[in-house]
Amino acid sequence: MKIESTEQKAGLLVNSTYGPPWWLPGGDLQTVYARMLAGQYEIHYRRERWETPDGDFIDLDFVASHNDSKKLLVLFHGLEGSSQSHYALSLMAQATRRGWRGVVVHFRGCGGEANRLPRSYHSGDSAEIDWILRRLKSQNPRSYIYAVGVSLGGNMLLKWLGEAGSAAGTIIERAAAVSAPLDLSAAARVLDVGHRRAIYTGRFLRSLRKKILAKISRHGLKIDPAEILACSTFREIDDRYTAPIHGFKDADDYWTKASSKPGLVRIEVPTLLVNARNDPFLPTSALPHAGEVSPSVTLDFPDYGGHVGFVSGSFPGSLDWLPQHIFQFFTA
Repeated sequence: MKIESTEQKAGLLVNSTYGPPWWLPGGDLQTVYARMLAGQYEIHYRRERWETPDGDFIDLDFVASHNDSKKLLVLFHGLEGSSQSHYALSLMAQATRRGWRGVVVHFRGCGGEANRLPRSYHSGDSAEIDWILRRLKSQNPRSYIYAVGVSLGGNMLLKWLGEAGSAAGTIIERAAAVSAPLDLSAAARVLDVGHRRAIYTGRFLRSLRKKILAKISRHGLKIDPAEILACSTFREIDDRYTAPIHGFKDADDYWTKASSKPGLVRIEVPTLLVNARNDPFLPTSALPHAGEVSPSVTLDFPDYGGHVGFVSGSFPGSLDWLPQHIFQFFTA
């Protein structure tokens, strides 16, 4: 649904159709429980390895398909995610049911094997999104490409859309971002304290610390391993590794320059933003209002759903609401 007005200068904030199951209250439960439903979806992938422009590589998992559909769904995963993440499986299952082709793009080092370079991936790497989508388009010139970014991948996709403007429309038809940390500084402030630091940040850092320590050893990086082992917040890990290794001054500089929120006003491809207001990864105050996004952007901010949760139905529930909602937007 769009506002019927030639004077529209802002995006559209819709009344969400999502409602949580009565038996799954609260943003934290809705976030954590959703991961347990991944086993409901069985997807068979075909892997391709692509060389990157700078001499590294990425792995892409294509949904095994025998059809020649001209519609291709591209998914960019979240921090330390993969093609086996619950949202990837449910989204690719929906694509298969609809006869679409699909591919999950693994960021550097997320395909199960360490990447070659000292660098990794980060929330603002829109240049990585650009060359990947352009290559997919060049390999599928007659296909209609639809892009989805989840969490970190959502921020990256949105940043690219804002920077590319109308040029993005020559590559993709529509886009969707789910639970994207649009304001990285605001996200870090809530994730680096209290129970969220213990539940979420600690889990991510265990994986990140292991990868960074391997890079220090392999590449002889001038980073003290003891400092990495001592990191217990996103600020600390971003100050010591993410920011300097990717060309930023420090965590604050990285968060400011990598956040997608300032560029939402420049998006020209029809784009859906789905962020729950009880997402433990981003405070409600950081969500954009309609005047902060372009007329091409539709804002869907349900009161519930957690971070990439959106479980629906009677117990044990399913993850079908989100994929169905995204495809409804893509096919509108």
